[in-house]
Amino acid sequence: MRCATFSTYENQPRPDKKMTDLALDRTDIATLHNSLADGSVSSAELTGDYLSRIKKYDSALSAVLHLNPEAEDIARQRDEERANGKPLGPLHGIPVMVKDNLDTRDSQPTTAGSLALAEHFAAKDSEVVQKLRGAGAVLLGKTNLSEWANFRSTRSASGWSSLGGQTRNPYALDRTPGGSSSGSAVAVAAGFCAAAIGTETDGSIVGPAAMNGVVGIKPTVGLVSRSGIIPISSSQDTAGPIARSVADAAFLLAAIADTDTTGPVTVQDKKPVAVDYPAYLKADGLANTRIGACRLFAEDQASIRGVFEDSLTALREAGAQVIEELALPSLVSVREHELVV
Repeated sequence: MRCATFSTYENQPRPDKKMTDLALDRTDIATLHNSLADGSVSSAELTGDYLSRIKKYDSALSAVLHLNPEAEDIARQRDEERANGKPLGPLHGIPVMVKDNLDTRDSQPTTAGSLALAEHFAAKDSEVVQKLRGAGAVLLGKTNLSEWANFRSTRSASGWSSLGGQTRNPYALDRTPGGSSSGSAVAVAAGFCAAAIGTETDGSIVGPAAMNGVVGIKPTVGLVSRSGIIPISSSQDTAGPIARSVADAAFLLAAIADTDTTGPVTVQDKKPVAVDYPAYLKADGLANTRIGACRLFAEDQASIRGVFEDSLTALREAGAQVIEELALPSLVSVREHELVV
């Protein structure tokens, strides 16, 4: 069963039917910013092209649960704000998507992928969505997920929900997309949006990001507000960015990081929140950093071992000190404790 609908989008006049010259599955946020700033593309054109790409490819991927029928109107508003010289946010005119367990106060329901919430419309935006809107982002839609963020069952398929069906890995349709932020990772990998928001209790951002060849960050719990997100664990839940590159992920994290005065974790943490994460992206940023090499996950296949060793070589060349022979527990021991919340 698929929930995403295109009827509203198809019936709307397009602001400009030409496709942009940008390769949307490979274009980073900095390039989008520059293209919007120099007028080579408008936010309305960019949004329309992402929607066209979703319409063309998502029937095979099932990454998108809901499309925002207001997205193109928001994009045109962002273009008008830019033309009128109004102050621009850090994501001004950039189309993004969010996992469908984040509340949005608009024409899209918040369902966690469940038929039980198919008609649930939130009374207010989650704080993460508020920050995205405040940063000028165009909320393009909401992504499929492992139903209830995989809290429905420990044995359900990653990326499957009763509302959205089975999300597919764009690189190999018969391979897992990971979960539970499956749709967010696939949407970024397939070029359906510039970046997306996922949530993680236990691997639900970094897992699907790895499976789909994109970058995911699970922020320290308390760095990003959890207000308005369907919960699982008060000690482990957090929202975080999924993006095409480390730079894009840092950029998105800077836009959503804040002190959540409604949440006990951030109320207890009185330290100031550093929000300019892109400023720390330096060529020598790994110099003298100690990084452990855990080969526990790279032992099964020669091809995986080769890529893993190449990665360690790249880290050493970047100045990191790779620590070998780590004494780590077995996977059996890890799995016995991973769901302790």
